[in-house]
Amino acid sequence: MTQPSDSILIVDFGSQVTQLIARRVREAGVYSEIAPFNAAADAFARMAPKGVILSGSPASVLDDNAPQVPAAIFESGVPLLGICYGQQAMMAALGGAVARGDSGEFGHAFIDVADGCVLFDGLWAEGERHQVWMSHGDKVTALAPGFRAVAASPGAPYAVIADDARRYYAMQFHPEVVHTPDGARLIANFARHVCGLTGDWTMAEFRATKIAEIRAQVGSGRVICGLSGGVDSAVAAVLIHEAIGEQLTCVFVDHGLMRSGEAEQVVSLFRGAYNIPLVHVNAETLFLSGLAGVTDPEAKRKFIGKTFIDVFEAEARKIGGAAFLAQGTLYPDVIESVSFTGGPSVTIKSHHNVGGLPERMNMALVEPLRELFKDEVRALGRELGLPEVFVGRHPFPGPGLAIRIPGEVTKERCDILRKADAIYLEEIRNAGLYDAIWQAFAVLLPVRSVGVMGDGRTYDHVLALRAVTSTDGMTAQAFEFPGGFLPRVATRIVNEVRGINRVTYDYTSKPPGTIEWE
Repeated sequence: MTQPSDSILIVDFGSQVTQLIARRVREAGVYSEIAPFNAAADAFARMAPKGVILSGSPASVLDDNAPQVPAAIFESGVPLLGICYGQQAMMAALGGAVARGDSGEFGHAFIDVADGCVLFDGLWAEGERHQVWMSHGDKVTALAPGFRAVAASPGAPYAVIADDARRYYAMQFHPEVVHTPDGARLIANFARHVCGLTGDWTMAEFRATKIAEIRAQVGSGRVICGLSGGVDSAVAAVLIHEAIGEQLTCVFVDHGLMRSGEAEQVVSLFRGAYNIPLVHVNAETLFLSGLAGVTDPEAKRKFIGKTFIDVFEAEARKIGGAAFLAQGTLYPDVIESVSFTGGPSVTIKSHHNVGGLPERMNMALVEPLRELFKDEVRALGRELGLPEVFVGRHPFPGPGLAIRIPGEVTKERCDILRKADAIYLEEIRNAGLYDAIWQAFAVLLPVRSVGVMGDGRTYDHVLALRAVTSTDGMTAQAFEFPGGFLPRVATRIVNEVRGINRVTYDYTSKPPGTIEWE
């Protein structure tokens, strides 16, 4: 990507919430990137950022071989903000002192503001007390020369410190998490008041820059894009089509595991509204025959992923002549593919991307969304004019309904689940609750229950309903529907969907559960 002139580099020391720092910076209208500490010097040289934020870490600066801040960052004179481990690493490098605490400080805490600070502008005043989120065992015990303490908590006497001359600031708590109510504004103050950035990075700017990049990369070549029916691949396809027009062909592998009406919606949107060349492959029979008798969740995923790749590859060869493969890879995929120590941390599931195809087909990748988070992809979709009903839809797994039918997947079970799920989502939309929920769906359980309908006995399927709230999908809470909603939905489903006689609601949070059932 062409580097925005105004940006902030986030040095990752392995914190589980480093992504949230990048999100808060971008929410302030400033472009940011994350680099693991051992690649941060190269990223710093490439980006020439106007500021640097040092993340937290599970490590201790007192350990042998503890992660270090690259010397080039200190030598550059750019503003710094250290968070938790980032504060301790600054002090260890600049002449302060860090010690292991007698007891850690975890969870909600309150800090007392002792002095004024540019981070507090328009936000906190001397003498006030504010809630923050702490998560640390070590603590700073002596400040490096030039620093002053501007806020303290009972467990962290140097909760916020400042060196105004060098524009170095640091805090022991985590401003990036929602549990620090004013944290996003503290980070915004660093970006704008300390780094002097205007906060004018927008989706319109990203769109224009990315279109120019796609044209430069592709030239007169042809691009094939695999559509999954989800938001990411759709936004990527529309953006690429805006850049190169008829040089793009989309392939929609319809595995027969979509929600009600979704396959038709994809075809209508791309062929009709956008007039994008689209190959629609109806592969329902192939997928369902291969899933017959398969009950293990991972076996389902692997079969669907492999079969998708096989079908896509066959269709791409029929089209022929394409030098580029487009994917809807997002920034979290890029970040999670490499841990802060440089090794693999999370394996991206094969069905999320057409994994392996670029090498098998000798194609170069076009990934126009690889710098964006999910909410930014939705914003880009709106910028491109995609309908809200499509852009704002809840996440849907690559294997589709196959992992919402524990046990064997059959066409009959898919059809039953599709009808019930459609009623559930219709009622949610009618109640005006859709946008308040991160994800809502129905699960057809591999059990049957006795029921009574009319004067007869039934022995039919049990359906579970799931709805959660979340900010990033990493943690989630069950959504609390208003009184009367769930009984109304259950009544409709039992009355209108033949084959279901009992409806339950899943109240499990994540953790200990997952959002999906498989």
